[in-house]
Amino acid sequence: MPFFIPSAHAQATGSSGGELSGLLLIAGMFILMYFMIIRPQRKRQKEHKLLVDELSKGDEVLTTGGILGKVTKVDGDYMVLEVSNNIELTFQKIALHAVLPKGTIKAI
Repeated sequence: MPFFIPSAHAQATGSSGGELSGLLLIAGMFILMYFMIIRPQRKRQKEHKLLVDELSKGDEVLTTGGILGKVTKVDGDYMVLEVSNNIELTFQKIALHAVLPKGTIKAI
């Protein structure tokens, strides 16, 4: 058994080029993940927050559930949509998917 010790010791004291390339590979993967996943997601979150913050009475909107309606009231974290004559539904503002151009509901 003692004849294995010198070769094991030689492997442990080898060059550090493998360690550096491993660190560079991990750093490269993190940078790639940042630009491909994290950065676009943050951009979408900022756009959605801006859309929700600018919501006002009279806007025609589409919810994430696919319901079209006209905003009749905005109160805190909630909005009231008129989806048909005298039918109003209350939704959380985060359920907003898109603000539509004026007259879209009548055109449908």
